[in-house]
Amino acid sequence: MSTKPRHGGQILVEQLRLQGVARVFCVPGESYLAALDGLYRSGIETIVCRQEGGASMMAEADGKLSGRPGIAFVTRGPGATNAASGVHVAFQDSTPLILFIGQVATDQRDREAFQEVDYRRMYGPLAKWVGEIDRTDRIPEYLSHAFHLAVSGRPGPVVLSLPEDVLSAQATVADTEAAVPAVPRGHPADAQRVLERLAAAQRPMVIVGGGGWSAQASRDLARTAEALDFPVGVSFRCQDYLDNNHPNYVGDVGIGINPKLAERVRNADLLLVLGARLGEMTTSGYTLVSVPNPTQTLIHVHAGADEPGRVYRPDMAINASAASMLAELRARLPADLPAGGMRTQTARADYETWNTPVETPGAVKMERIVAHLGQVLPDDAIITNGAGNYTAWVHRYYRYRRYRTQLAPTSGSMGYGLPAAVAAKLAHPNRTVLCFAGDGCFQMTAQEFATAMQYRANIIVLVVNNGMYGTIRMHQERHYPGRVCATTLVNPDFAALARAYGGHGACVETTEAFAEALARARAADRPALIELRTDPEALSPKLRLSQMG
Repeated sequence: MSTKPRHGGQILVEQLRLQGVARVFCVPGESYLAALDGLYRSGIETIVCRQEGGASMMAEADGKLSGRPGIAFVTRGPGATNAASGVHVAFQDSTPLILFIGQVATDQRDREAFQEVDYRRMYGPLAKWVGEIDRTDRIPEYLSHAFHLAVSGRPGPVVLSLPEDVLSAQATVADTEAAVPAVPRGHPADAQRVLERLAAAQRPMVIVGGGGWSAQASRDLARTAEALDFPVGVSFRCQDYLDNNHPNYVGDVGIGINPKLAERVRNADLLLVLGARLGEMTTSGYTLVSVPNPTQTLIHVHAGADEPGRVYRPDMAINASAASMLAELRARLPADLPAGGMRTQTARADYETWNTPVETPGAVKMERIVAHLGQVLPDDAIITNGAGNYTAWVHRYYRYRRYRTQLAPTSGSMGYGLPAAVAAKLAHPNRTVLCFAGDGCFQMTAQEFATAMQYRANIIVLVVNNGMYGTIRMHQERHYPGRVCATTLVNPDFAALARAYGGHGACVETTEAFAEALARARAADRPALIELRTDPEALSPKLRLSQMG
């Protein structure tokens, strides 16, 4: 127990340090000045962002990459409401995150004081837990609980409100120690039953996804899939969980799914789901699996005990992390099992056909851009994106070769790609980090390019500019053809904007010009942006604007 009185901000930051936190993301505010004072000379890198949504998304991306809680600090009122976007991403993506919010002093509560918000009510549906620290000497207790909860079971976000007077008051209190989270582990008997079901199945299909994975889990998945010869599909935006060049990888079970893969899921006699939630995106609007009784034999392995049975009644419900179950499965593989077989070959061939670029209209062809990136980027390059039709080219044509090389929101949040790229480059400064963003998506968080500049996070941003909110225009033309409303964009010169920030900026108007522009961006030694001026006619890899309606 420390015998020296400290103010609450110092106590809080010391707990972060003891939990192994190396970096926090913030937009400063007067409501948590004492915490900022605690961060001063603490050894924890403090990244000053330009908007709280960008800060919370950076923290979420940091949590995705590390498997430990990403940390963000924001001020009360508008700061907290702005930060909700990143918390929602963390919740739906099962990412550990802790958001600290400055709050009005305790003697001003419930008066609708300046920027006062009841965060328990506001954040209740978006977080695993929302707490408010009401005593300075309880700060270590609250932080210990937050760090345990964020990573236990199904990982997710925790929100802690920090009243101004609690942070500024002094206390003499013992520090906490590093969290020891409770992770539900696979049981050997359950693993044996899963192996027996897989061996007996004629048309097995495995879908992987969710939170709590690791590089080791990815290796265990690869070996088990090889040995048992089953096809592996990945849930929405979890494409890096298995090397896409692996013979058992058969594609992503998400938006714009390969029709042949969709049929394979529907017709499977055994569906083993490891870590994924079987939500709307992964089931194509709950059509690939019948609600509530699947036609497939369903084995659902999930770290959250309340997930199996939420929508679909499983034949086997196993409360375990996907990583622990895969470790158990691999440990029990018969030594004499041959590697590979015939059962997956057709599914793999269907994937390779789907992965072959199909030409789209316009002078800048996204399918060829993505193909070039696949050829020249290193295997450990990190690719980030937000939401929009432009992502369809990336998901369909880019092959992720290593675990945690894809950072993309399963929540479908626009604006995520740029903050995620900044966080990724700060975490891995020696790796290539490339962000895809649509013209609408980029402008949701464009100001975070300044954060990249400030911290020399030398990312490369590809802005796919077709002058509209493409996804919404697609749905608009489908349901209300010819009645265009609120989907047209008048955009800045994105390359000039990057240069105004002090970065490298270029504009590409033909496919042939891209290779040189990319080479220049990679050699720029500063944050770089390449604007890709694409034809609005190319709505997606398979849809044309003129054919809609």
